[in-house]
Amino acid sequence: MNGFTRTRHTARAQRRNKMATIGFYTLGVLVMLLVFWLLFTILSKGLPSLRPDFLLKQPEEIDPGGGIGPVLFNSFYILFISLLISVPIGIGAGIYMAEYAPDNAFTGALRICVESLASVPSIVFGLLGLAIFAEYFGVGLTILGGGVSLALLNLPMLARVTEEAVRAVPGEIREAGYALGMTKFHVIRKVVVPVALPAIVTGVCLVAGRAFGESAVILLTAGLSTSGEMWDFNLFSPGETLAVHLWYVQSEAIVEDARQIADKSAAVLVFVVLLINFMFRFPLWLGNRRRGR
Repeated sequence: MNGFTRTRHTARAQRRNKMATIGFYTLGVLVMLLVFWLLFTILSKGLPSLRPDFLLKQPEEIDPGGGIGPVLFNSFYILFISLLISVPIGIGAGIYMAEYAPDNAFTGALRICVESLASVPSIVFGLLGLAIFAEYFGVGLTILGGGVSLALLNLPMLARVTEEAVRAVPGEIREAGYALGMTKFHVIRKVVVPVALPAIVTGVCLVAGRAFGESAVILLTAGLSTSGEMWDFNLFSPGETLAVHLWYVQSEAIVEDARQIADKSAAVLVFVVLLINFMFRFPLWLGNRRRGR
């Protein structure tokens, strides 16, 4: 290849690189604009008319002016129960699949099953929870049933995200730990998990946001009502959540201000999901800043 041909190929490669860079930046800007437009549309309808008493008052079936106090509390309560179950089991399963499981046909089939479960519609897990808690154990529609069903829904995704995060840690880091005389468990706990922690936290954020905004599972396992108390910690009480309440108000409620309640409930739902992501991500960002990354 002579110098002229080589120069021509170099110029063509640079043009393609510039076009690709412009294209990816354009796609990124379009996605960000879409996200900001959706957030602005939802928040601008509900936040201006939102008052603190709306977050504490009882929902009303007939009279206008109801609030979302019990359903908002149930949302956080069921989210806490689901994360309490799914996070240790899911992260532990992901670490096992990445570090301890042998590379054979059984683990390959297990991986396929986990990936398949991660894509199963949530209504299927709702039917499973209904069969287990309402029919087999006979406890009815309860907060406990909703929390456990959400944990089962999120376990496959959390396990796969953790496995991929741990596998992405460079092998040289593990070898350095072994060279220092560390045991396998010590390397995983002190070296591998801290490096993979940002990706694991991202997975926890995804499942937490999904759990907080889930409606199909809750509708079938926790019900469409509350106990009527603001702070009801009884695991066997009915557990209507904010997402279910939003669906009910938007589709079946007969109160005069149903649309206003729906707008404010949607704004609270989106704001809380954003807040959950911030609460999980901020400590990592602060730690990276302190380490000078």
